[in-house]
Amino acid sequence: MRSITLTVLALAFVPLNVNAQVFKMTPEQLVKYTAENPYDRFPDGRPKVPDSILEKFKAMSMEEVEAGRLGYPNQYVGDLKVLNPVKKLVGRAFTVQFMPARPDISGVIQAEWKATGATLRYGHQIAMDMLQLGDVLVADGYGTVPGIVGDNLAYYVWKRTGTGFVFDGGIRDLEGIGSFGMPGYFRFSAPPATNNTMVVGINIPVRIGNATVMPGDVVFGDREGVTFVPPHLVKAFVDAAEITHVHDEWTKKKFDEGKYKSTDIYSAPTDPALIKEYEQYLKQKLGEQGYQEYLRQKTSRGGRGQAPAQKKE
Repeated sequence: MRSITLTVLALAFVPLNVNAQVFKMTPEQLVKYTAENPYDRFPDGRPKVPDSILEKFKAMSMEEVEAGRLGYPNQYVGDLKVLNPVKKLVGRAFTVQFMPARPDISGVIQAEWKATGATLRYGHQIAMDMLQLGDVLVADGYGTVPGIVGDNLAYYVWKRTGTGFVFDGGIRDLEGIGSFGMPGYFRFSAPPATNNTMVVGINIPVRIGNATVMPGDVVFGDREGVTFVPPHLVKAFVDAAEITHVHDEWTKKKFDEGKYKSTDIYSAPTDPALIKEYEQYLKQKLGEQGYQEYLRQKTSRGGRGQAPAQKKE
């Protein structure tokens, strides 16, 4: 069942237009529902997290983007199949909503689409042709839509975006897709092509597993699963991860010396001399500006600083 939130949002969408969508968000609506986005936007209103920040996500782990600790517990999906576990997936969500085919609705969709001068049927390839570099194709196939891509369309998505895909549905030609080296997440693989379904929305809120995905969310996937980060949380994760990486580097460095028990060092040193050494190491690695920001955060959090993200022991 879909959440009440998605139902309410769906009711806010404007009627079918020349894009042949049953559900659509205007740029103004996208701005409204992503009002906390601090970055630029695409012309359609979708948040555009900068490439420079996306690049930093490539050095991060799933534990460092765990949105539940910031009040967003429904962003992670861990039960999809992983196409290439050694490949990380990072990009901006470009969403597509499938629904089971219904002739009276799909008939209107196709008529509206034909009225634009189009000669091919309206479907998910229309969305694929809208993809841009850095997008991740995120499709809600309600867990059962087969063959959202085969090896040819998957290759097209990969070359057009430079990223990958997340499907709550199926793919086909798994042998071929797996050979590209692209990252991807999917519910199942099976020979049939997409059938008995219709595309009713592009760049609207969708559900992937138990996660709610908004257009423009940062998509982060690794071998543990995939998560969808609202743009306004991105900086907090990136800043905390930078400190976490320094913390982990220093911790392992001290363990390499073979002089300390784990409790002397992890999760934080308690000896004044070691605390001082750690702070100096942090300042060296972060630089003056980064270290001053760390101290500011430390003060604002009552002396606790930006705690390293939760990690597996």
